[in-house]
Amino acid sequence: MIELKTTMPGKKALFGDACKVLAEHGVIIGGNWDFDRGNFDTVLNQDGGESVYLRLPFDVVDGVMDEDSAMISFGTPFIIKHVVNIGLDDDDSPVLAAAGLDQFQTPHDKDAPIVYDEKWVHEGEDLIARFSENPIFIIPFV
Repeated sequence: MIELKTTMPGKKALFGDACKVLAEHGVIIGGNWDFDRGNFDTVLNQDGGESVYLRLPFDVVDGVMDEDSAMISFGTPFIIKHVVNIGLDDDDSPVLAAAGLDQFQTPHDKDAPIVYDEKWVHEGEDLIARFSENPIFIIPFV
């Protein structure tokens, strides 16, 4: 994981507004969210079973997650590498296979080491710079 230096940490936005603005830049809500936090993600690079993601974590500070009116606060964005499990699944279930429910295997590595490459840092920071100054992202009063 590589943390990025951006202006996003501490900025707040309404969830619905953030979804719209970020989607315009290819950044969407990640599937692994909870009632009080989540992540916006985009793929920076995909090569075979390896993917490099830009992840924007957030916390819900007011309201209910997944409602447009929920107020969210952003944390420090980071780059993460995900390596999928290619090949046979040792925990294969014939019942799940017959039902068509085993289409996704457990990842080989959810946080694989990243060869420190300035390319990913620059790509992530450049992408964030394109939307981070949008007026929907407010800086809270101290």
